[in-house]
This record gives sequence, C-alpha cells and structure tokens, in this order.
Amino acid sequence: MTVPPAWIVAQARQLLRRRGHAWLLLGPSGLGQYSLSLELARAWLCDQPGPDGACGQCPSCHAIEVRGHTDLCVLMPETVMLALGWPLAEKAQKEIDDKSRKPSKEIRVDAMRDAVDFAQRTSGRGRGKVVLVYPAERMNHVTANALLKTLEEPAGDLHFVLASEAAHQLLPTIRSRCQSHTMSWPTQQEAAAWLQGQGVEETVVLQVLRAAGGRPDDALDYAQAGGHAKVWPSLPKALARGDVSVLANWTPSQAVDALLKLCHDLLAVKAGAAPRFFEPCDLPPPTSFAALAAWSHELVRTARTVEHPFNAGLMLEALVSQAHSALNSRA
Repeated sequence: MTVPPAWIVAQARQLLRRRGHAWLLLGPSGLGQYSLSLELARAWLCDQPGPDGACGQCPSCHAIEVRGHTDLCVLMPETVMLALGWPLAEKAQKEIDDKSRKPSKEIRVDAMRDAVDFAQRTSGRGRGKVVLVYPAERMNHVTANALLKTLEEPAGDLHFVLASEAAHQLLPTIRSRCQSHTMSWPTQQEAAAWLQGQGVEETVVLQVLRAAGGRPDDALDYAQAGGHAKVWPSLPKALARGDVSVLANWTPSQAVDALLKLCHDLLAVKAGAAPRFFEPCDLPPPTSFAALAAWSHELVRTARTVEHPFNAGLMLEALVSQAHSALNSRA
C-alpha cells in the first residue's frame, strides 16, 4: 500500500475520531484532498483498522489498492478516473473505446444514478459502504440534485466523503449536509521531505514548492512536467523579452497558470508586499497597476476557454506577446 504523507495521516486520525456519515474536505488544489478521502475510505472499510486508520494488509485494503472493492463507489470525471487508474463502468468504457464520445470532464449523471443504486444495496463485506466523490465541484446541478436525498438519508452503514478544490461552487444544499474539514498545510520541511521521497531532485525541491505556492501535490506536478522547474526562475524576465521558447513543451493551461502567478506577484510587489511564487530577484521591474490589472483580466478570461481545441503553438505565441506588452508598459 502506498504510504500517505505525514500531514495526511494526522488529519485522517483526527477525522476518524469524530462521528459523522458525510465529510466535505475543502481547500485549494494540491493539499491532498484525494489522498485524505482515500485514507478515510480505507479506514472505514478495513477489516482491522487501528488508531491511525487502515491496516494496509487485510483483503479489504488490498481490494482498494487494486481498484476492485465491492463496497467502495468512486465518483469522478472519467478523465480523472483514467488518470488515477480507476475502472470505468462497462458501458462508459465501451463508448470511449468505440470513439463515440470522449471521456467526460464532469461527473456524469449516469454515474451518480449508479451510485444511488449502490447506496441501496447490502454491504458485500459487512463493513459498510463508502461513496467517494472527487473533485466534488465537477458535479453539475442535475448530478448534485441526484445525490441530495441519499446524502441526507443514507441507507444503512453508508459513509460519504466529498473532496473539493473549489467548494464554493458546490450547491449550498450539498455543503449543508456534510461536516466540513479544511485541509491543513504541511510545513515546508514536511513537503520537501515528501517530494524528495517521490523522486524529486533536492536541487529543485524548494523551487517547485515556491512555484506551486507551497502546495505539495501541485509541486510534484511541476517537477514531473518535463523541465518546467528548471526554467521557472528565468520565466519572468524571458517573458519580458518576448522569448516564446521559454514556454516550449508547456500546454496552454500550464502557461496561463504560470502567467497568472507572475501577474499576482508583480501586483503584490507593486503594492509593497512580498511575491509568493517567484523570488524577488527573478522578477522584472513591475509595470503600472493599470497594465497589470488589464493583463490579469485578460488571463482570467483566457483561462475560461483554455481547454478548447485551439492551435497550442499559436495560443502560446499570443500569450507571450500579451505578457511582453504588459511587462513593458509604462502607461
């Protein structure tokens, strides 16, 4: 069994001591909502749970590890399920294999209806059942409404754990039926030790942590993103020169995320605060408030449509051109 980070184990221990059939784990991305939700599910279903959670050795723990536990229902967008190794429903897998549709980026209402049926069935192993929803904000209103009654009146020994990176997008009726837990931030030492345990080079650990704003899961993504960590310190001044090559091998969504962070730090410096994502020495001189505010507005607007099938190369060129203009404006 994969050993979770120390700060996830500590939070799982805390939540397992409290009563409640439905938990909402909330906080910004990269703090381990998925890891914590899975640890709770393991512990609730474990044959021999201890004070720190699941034993990690019983048949129940093994069944979760191989993604085959009969009493665990996982509700995720199909894109996320495929990325995390969870099997899709037979019908959904066939439709995707036949190329009749692409994997969904939302939690489909068909999957939610299957989960409601799952909630009515008897536990296969006698340790109750668990419904895990992640990221919970990917439920649209129809899907969320299909969950409401079961969430309010669960049948038998049924636990829910909803993990979200944007809990404000959830229906108030969903939030009100759950006990909330705000994710804890690890210390820099804890996060750095965990990243090194994941194979991240010691020389870039603090760099990727800063790029991710201190969020370890996001920092690991940066470290694994094919050289992004190495160009991070040089990114601001390269953009100020209009150098498109600095974003080679970046996807448009990754580029927009980085540009929003740069814009944030320049606005912070302009206001007399410390930057969060870049070292002060890596930043070009801040331009005018008006130019930065206009650039931020454009980036937020672009972020809404960045997943559309645009020409990635042309979009990156446009983003760099926009950044160059904003970073060199003195108006």
